[in-house]
This record gives sequence, C-alpha cells and structure tokens, in this order.
Amino acid sequence: MPMPFSTSLTNHFLIAMPGLQDPNFARTVTYVCEHTDQGAMGIVINRPLDVTLGELLAQLEITVAQSRVRQIPVYQGGPVQVDRGFVLHTAGPAFDSTLNITPDISVTTSRDVLEAIANGEGPEQTLIALGYAGWGGGQLEQEMSANAWLSGPASSDIIFQLTPSERWLAAAQLLGVDLNLLSGEAGHA
Repeated sequence: MPMPFSTSLTNHFLIAMPGLQDPNFARTVTYVCEHTDQGAMGIVINRPLDVTLGELLAQLEITVAQSRVRQIPVYQGGPVQVDRGFVLHTAGPAFDSTLNITPDISVTTSRDVLEAIANGEGPEQTLIALGYAGWGGGQLEQEMSANAWLSGPASSDIIFQLTPSERWLAAAQLLGVDLNLLSGEAGHA
C-alpha cells in the first residue's frame, strides 16, 4: 500500500546513513530537485568522476573560450540516464530547459547552458553532473522509513562552496548530526 504523500523534499538534501550499502548511494549527499506524489528526482553532489568539463565539452564539440572551464569537475549525479547531463546552478540567465527549484537554485538540461559556461557567460556557480537519482511514487518515503536517509533543508554553500569530500558530513551537521558517531550496524534488542 503506498504511503500518503505529505511533505515535499524538494530543495532538501538526502544524506545517506552509514548503514546504506547500495554502492550507488553509500556516503552520498543528493540534492532533491523535485519531489511529488509521483516520485522524486535528485542530483548526487559529492561523487566527482574522472572527467573534466573540458573533456565533456570536447566530446560535444563545444569550443571553450575560458581556459579555467576545462578543469571543472564533472559529477556522477546518479545511476539513471548516465549519458545525460544536468547542470545544477545558481540563478542567472534563462536557458532552453531549466527547472527553477528555488529563486536561487535551478537545474538545466539543455546544451545552451554548457555553451554559456564555455564562453564564461554561464551562471555564477555550477555543479555539472552526468545522470541523476530517481525514485518512483512512494519509493523514497519507504527508504526514509527504513532509515536509509537523513533529510534536511539544502544549503547552496554546501553544494557550491565545499569540496566534495566535505559535503556528506557538512550536510548532516546542518541537522546537528555527526555521522562519525553513527554506526553502520542496525541495533538489536
């Protein structure tokens, strides 16, 4: 029986609990871009790939005008549609395919955002990912009730300012939780 939909987790972090063993999500922080009774979609923000934006833009035959752009890391956004790009970014110019999550944070999937970034005209802060995390209706709620995830309001500072290795602990600390003190083992009475 599906759980009733009550509270949207849009613009929240999903923080993997230490006991979450799924290799796609162990020790991850996922930024939830959309959450409705139909399901949820998010971008993992702390799994850099061994790919730079320069390499990705070369494959797409997009000329890079700003050399610093070549070194921007690309992230593994999740296990779904890993050949598709997602640009999580701060507010800025309008693009062909943008979902405004909050007045300050959007996600864009169209090529024009990459062209703008390559020309030094893109959003001020970006996180480029391949793939996304997705859940069907009620699936995320079931995982939450099984204690797979902590959730709490997102922080653009954690997304755009901290290093990937700092994000998991910092996101939990927003909730007052020190993940270093939690065991990955389930308790038994």
